[in-house]
Amino acid sequence: MMTTLTCSSSSSLILQPLKPPKPSKLSRFSKPRTLILTVTFSSESKPSKNPSKKPQKQPTSKFRRRASYGSSRRSTIKKTFSQEQVNFTAPFSSEPQVGIIGGGMAGLVCALNLDKRGVKSTVFDTGIHGLGGRMGTRIIDPQPLIFDHAAQFFTASDSRFGQLVDGWLERGLVREWKGMIGELEVGGRFVPYLDSPPRYVGVNGMRPLADSLLAQTSMVNVVRPSWISKLEPYNGMWHLSENRKPQGQFDIIIIAHNGKCANRLLGSSGLPLIARQMKRLELNSIWALLAAFEDPLPIAGPEQFEGAFVNGVDSISWMANNSKKLSSSQSNDPQCWTFFSTAAYAKQTKVPQENIPNATAEKVKTGMLEGIEAALGLSNGSLPRPFYSRLQLWGAALPTNTPGVPCIFDPHGRAGICGDWLLGSSVESAAVSGMALANHIAEYIQSGGVDPEEFAVGLHDEFQPLEGYDIGQFPGLESKVEEEAQTYQLTP
Repeated sequence: MMTTLTCSSSSSLILQPLKPPKPSKLSRFSKPRTLILTVTFSSESKPSKNPSKKPQKQPTSKFRRRASYGSSRRSTIKKTFSQEQVNFTAPFSSEPQVGIIGGGMAGLVCALNLDKRGVKSTVFDTGIHGLGGRMGTRIIDPQPLIFDHAAQFFTASDSRFGQLVDGWLERGLVREWKGMIGELEVGGRFVPYLDSPPRYVGVNGMRPLADSLLAQTSMVNVVRPSWISKLEPYNGMWHLSENRKPQGQFDIIIIAHNGKCANRLLGSSGLPLIARQMKRLELNSIWALLAAFEDPLPIAGPEQFEGAFVNGVDSISWMANNSKKLSSSQSNDPQCWTFFSTAAYAKQTKVPQENIPNATAEKVKTGMLEGIEAALGLSNGSLPRPFYSRLQLWGAALPTNTPGVPCIFDPHGRAGICGDWLLGSSVESAAVSGMALANHIAEYIQSGGVDPEEFAVGLHDEFQPLEGYDIGQFPGLESKVEEEAQTYQLTP
C-alpha cells in the first residue's frame, strides 16, 4: 500500500515542483563524460562483472570495504569524476524513507517540510552538544557565559521564510534584536544602521532554536552524534554506514552539509554529477574568538553599540556583545563578546581545525585582540584582558560562490543537496533551500518516479561569485545603510 502524501496548495510554504533548467552551452559539465557508466539497481541481486562469480551479498559491516580517505586530492577528484552513475529503477517503498545527512538549518527545515508532506525522514548530525551546525551557541557554566559563536543574527526578506519566522516568534523561539548595530571604522568611528530591516536572534542563542525545531513532529528521527562515512546503493535503496556500522536504508538521500567530509562521502557514491557540483563550491575560513570581560569595553558615545561590522582592520570583521543581544537586562554581570576574524586573516593563519597548535592559537588570539584595540581606537595594550577566552576555527565557514538555485536533485540517483550556499550564505538561504528540496522530493515520490528527467534540477548550473560580509549575507540590510548617517567617535 502506498503512503498517502498530504499537501496543501493554499500554503505559501509549499513550493511548486522545480522545473529543470536547461544545461548551459558553456558548461563543461553539461553532459556526463563517456567514462560515466549507467548501472541499474533493481530489486534483484546485483549482477557480478564476472558471470562465474556468485551474486554479491547485501552490504553489511562484514562485507563492506574500508573507505580510503588517505588518497591524494588529485586522485580523489579523478575517481569522483570517473565513478559510475547510479540509476535506480525499482519502485519506492510503500512508506518511503529519506535519509538527511546534516542537521543544520537546511537539513532541519527540509525534514520539517517532508513531515508536512507525509514523508518520514532520519536526520544524521555530527553535533555532540546539539543540532544546528553553524547555528552554534556555547554555554560556559557555572555563571553561565553564553556566546553565539557562529550565526549571529538573521533577516527575513523571503515571504516563505517570513512565515516560518512568524511561527518561531509565536512559539517564543526567536525575538527581534533591536540593539544598535552598524559599521565600525578603524580608529573608533561608528556609523549606525538607522533604518535596517528587522533582525532576529534565538531567545537563548541560536542552537536552542535549532534544537527546538523538531519538537512538534513525530515523523522525524534524529541520530547524533553520527558521522556517516559511506553511501552504498543496493537493491533500489541507499544503505548508509558509519565506520562500517549500518545506519539504515533509505529510498532517497539528502546531503545537507558541505566541505571536505561531504566531498569524501560523494567521492565513491555513484553520484558524479552531484559530486562535481559540490566540488565546485568554494568556502572561506573564519576564526571565532569568544571573550568574557568583567567590565564593559571602553566604548564611548551616546549609546553603546551591540554589534558592528569592522572595516580597515586585518584581523577583525565583526564584534557583538552577546550579553546585551541575548538579554534585555542591564545587569552588572560579565559581558560576553564574540569576535570574528576576516576571511583573509583566517586564510593566512589557517591550520587543521581538528588540531590547532598552541603557538598558532596564541598568535591568532593576540592578533585579534590587537585588532579590537585598533577598531575601537584604543592605545596598544589598553584593552582589558578577558577572564575567559576560547578560540575556534571554522575551517569551512561560508561559501564564496553559488549556483543560485534553491536545491540540487539527481532523480536517477535519488539524491539531493540543500544548503545556504545554493542561494547565498545566510540562515534564510538555508531554510529556503531546505523547503525547496523537501517539496521537490515529495512531488517526485508522489509521481512514482516514472519520469525522472522532469525532476532533475541544479546538476549543470554555473557558479558565480558571492557578494556579502565575511560572516555572511543579511538580505535587506545592505540597502539600509545610511550614507549620511550621524557618526560617533567612540574615543576622545
